[in-house]
Parts: sequence; structure tokens; C-alpha cells
Amino acid sequence: MFNTSEDQQEIQEIPTMYRTFEVESITPHIGAVVRDIDLSQNLTNEQLQDVFDAWYDWKVLVFRDQHLDRDQHKAFARHFGSLHVHPMQHGMRGDPEILKVKTTGDSPYTAGDGWHTDVTCDEIPPLGSMLYITETPQSGGGDTLFADMYLAYELLSSPIKDFLGELHAVHDGKIPYVGSYKSKEPEGGYPRNTHPVVVKHPATGKKVLYVNSGFTSHIRGMKRQESAAILEMLFEHIHSTPRLWCNVQWEPNTLTFWDNRCTQHHAVWDYYPHSRYGERVSIVGTERPAA
Repeated sequence: MFNTSEDQQEIQEIPTMYRTFEVESITPHIGAVVRDIDLSQNLTNEQLQDVFDAWYDWKVLVFRDQHLDRDQHKAFARHFGSLHVHPMQHGMRGDPEILKVKTTGDSPYTAGDGWHTDVTCDEIPPLGSMLYITETPQSGGGDTLFADMYLAYELLSSPIKDFLGELHAVHDGKIPYVGSYKSKEPEGGYPRNTHPVVVKHPATGKKVLYVNSGFTSHIRGMKRQESAAILEMLFEHIHSTPRLWCNVQWEPNTLTFWDNRCTQHHAVWDYYPHSRYGERVSIVGTERPAA
């Protein structure tokens, strides 16, 4: 729908060689597998800088054959900031900084089964998340798709970009946490906040399309039908444009680290009645999304 000739963008070559490791790209613009690094060890300043650089370059980094306990998982994440406590943790036991992602044949749902950006209902959503999968489905399946929201914005036509640049949308935690997951609301309810429809990444300065079908309820100041039509157009753009995506195929003991400020993801539940298990740590953002 949006892929007109004037909107075609050349993909800039992204580095695959860094000072302390190499990466293997999953697509030309999003997703890379990092080789020759052990996240259970104390990383050098050079290794950490390379991870930062590759993360900004590729948006989604995949680290295979990692053997981490929870403290090591959290220690790696803390290099990027303080750890986030998920809004649904109010009703869960255990470490509040670890979100368990468990799906079995008895599960009524699987977390993340639909395109979304993590916890955009927060005033300051997480800047990144690290999911460490230790059990994969015996039958295969259970991949996660990631979408490049820089490219999602770039592929829009100029008039649509200009129009969206003036809009703000409401992101409501009640939509997934009560509507889909049937959880009990905490005292005061789940977070609900308004963010621009188009934001600038705080580190790169690049524009990002910042609405998602998991949390975004409506565009502020519009009639219901107007808002629904615009959001449906944008959601369809994201959900039906494979050019935006990379596919992360999980193996046991794989950690994937994504930039939550410029990606969306969709956990594919194609492995019923088999099981998948992992644990997620997220990193607190530093500022509100802003245009």
C-alpha cells in the first residue's frame, strides 16, 4: 500500500565486523546473530561498547549458546540501565525484575502473541528487553518476529508522514493485561499514557512509527471512527509488510536483546500443545517518547 517508487529507500550497509566479535545478519536492516561472546563472564569495556554499537546498528541482537543464571542475566542487562518491573508483577511471586515467559499445552494464551512494543502504556516505556529462552518446543516452532519501526515510518508517503506528525495516541495497559491476559488490576489500575504517533529515537534521532496493536487504544482528539480507521491502516502496514521483519529462530540457551524504542515483535504460538520457557529482563527508559 505504501511502497510507491518515490518512497523506496536504499538500505545503508550496516557493519558486521566489530572490534571484539563479528555478527551474521538476519536481514539487511534488522537482526543479527553475535558470535564469540560469553555473556556469563565479566565483559571488557571494548566488548560492551561493541554490543552497544551493534545493538544500535541492528536493533535486535541474538546471542546463542549462552549459559546464564538469573544474576548473570540481570548483570548483563544492568550495563544498559536500571531494571524494569513489569506492571503485571503485582500479582506474581518471585523476583520482580524477572518476567517468566512460559507456555504449555494448558496455557490459555502465550505472552506476546500479537504485534506490540513492550509496555508502551508506561509514562517512560522500557528502552530494551532481553529474553533468555532455555526450553524450546519439542515439535519446532515458537519463533519471534521483529519489525523495524524506522523502516515502517520511512515507507509511508510524505502526506501521511506530515499528517501523523501532529498526532498523539493513548496507550492503555488494560487492553492486553485485562482484555487478553485476564489479570486482576492493581490498586489504581494499569498504566495509561499518551505518546506521539511519530517519535524520535533518543539516541539516533531517527523517526519511529510509535503505535502498536497491543497497547494503542485511540488517537487523541479524533472521533472514534476516524481514529479506528487511521490506526487500522497503520497496524495493517506493520502486520502485512514482510520487508519490515526479521525472524528469530530460538534454540535452547539463546538470549535476544532488542531495542524497544524502534521495534515491535510478535511471539508466534504455532507449537501447541508443546511448551516453551524463558525469562525476560527489561531496562528502564531514560525519557518519555517525544517527537
